[in-house]
Amino acid sequence: MTANKFAEQKGTLGVIDISTTAVTTIASQAINQCYGVVGMANKNLANGIANLLSRDSKRGIDVTIENNEIKIDVYVIVEYGVRIRAVAESIQHTVKFHVEKALDMTVSEVNIFVQGLRMGKENS
Repeated sequence: MTANKFAEQKGTLGVIDISTTAVTTIASQAINQCYGVVGMANKNLANGIANLLSRDSKRGIDVTIENNEIKIDVYVIVEYGVRIRAVAESIQHTVKFHVEKALDMTVSEVNIFVQGLRMGKENS
């Protein structure tokens, strides 16, 4: 996540800057609503170890804003036994809908990276 990047919109009274952190928060809330998602992951091991030590609810989401279009990369762990493609598509649609609704900006991509599966207690 690039915390320094902002999406700039010109309003009638001035400029509105929206940080990637704000987009990440909206995406995180949307992902938590999706069936089959058991947690967020990191795209690399070093960040994974660092985030195990912190309670950052925004981990596993990278946001890029270029030319007033938003690109979101999501790294998730899904429940074992669910249709992974269906869960991934649900995340894509849910995140795109909530971010576009909240910000009135175009989400050009929502890329899902399934980093692992978690088995429930009945399967282990």
